[in-house]
Amino acid sequence: MGASKILVVDDDKFMVRVISDCLQKEGYDVKGAYDFNTAMGKIYETTPDLVLLDIVLPKMNGYEICRLLRNDTRTSHVPIIMLTSKGLVEDKVAGLEAGADDYITKPFDNLELIARVKTHLRRAKQEKSFNPLTGLPGNILIEEEIKQKVNNDKKKFAVLYIDLDNFKAFNDVYGFLRGDEVIKFVAHMVDRKVKELGNPDDFIGHIGGDDFITITTPDKIDVICKAIIKDFDSGILTFYMQEDCKRGFIVTRDRSNQEIQYPFISLSIAVVSNERKYIENHWQVAEIAAEMKKYAKSKAGSVYVKDRRVR
Repeated sequence: MGASKILVVDDDKFMVRVISDCLQKEGYDVKGAYDFNTAMGKIYETTPDLVLLDIVLPKMNGYEICRLLRNDTRTSHVPIIMLTSKGLVEDKVAGLEAGADDYITKPFDNLELIARVKTHLRRAKQEKSFNPLTGLPGNILIEEEIKQKVNNDKKKFAVLYIDLDNFKAFNDVYGFLRGDEVIKFVAHMVDRKVKELGNPDDFIGHIGGDDFITITTPDKIDVICKAIIKDFDSGILTFYMQEDCKRGFIVTRDRSNQEIQYPFISLSIAVVSNERKYIENHWQVAEIAAEMKKYAKSKAGSVYVKDRRVR
């Protein structure tokens, strides 16, 4: 991953240079803009990871630019730190009301500037790491969590990869909005079961689409997997129309208009643990999980399978 991109918008060229030098020494990729048109051109050319925005600018002031960025879906997520030489409470409040995340008063201490920039970049990364549909941690945090478990040789862990079977057929028949409801149901149900039956520090994440992950301890594998499957198999039926429930399957058509029958959605849970074997890195966890998931999907209905190999 490359250096975080920061755009400094200030009509004072000396100030832009001072800020750029300070942040470049910290490893950031810093660009400068002295007016509205240049700033917007650079923002839409390459969306920055953070904007340092002066209040007093020609043509359009910092408050107006801030509102513009907040109301554009391409930039609404980008952290904005307002730069002000005034230090009046009214100016700070106006900046925050316009949508700024923070402010810093000129002249500023370099250490304070660096600390604020790091804080907002870290928060933005964390927010980006959460799945927007379910609110669960996404791939960045999932990878970090697995790496942490693998690197801790003293503790035993178990990774549960949870995948939906026949979900595409459900989406084809019932539509993506209904499919999203199923995804949210699974997310909330898994979260509830893990919190109810697992350890206080167990992890639940959403890899994306219909794939979820839970990290627990080996002694919790069976009780969590059985509870998840039980609640899923009873709850998933509420998402089907009564006629499909009576029939026991759904019907869709392929490209040649041939009728195809699909069973209801089921769960496949692939379990990877270091209880019986040494796991070297997070890539090995993913490789074993792929093997286990393929085996689980070869079985009918909702199942969970564990890797029992010792090497």
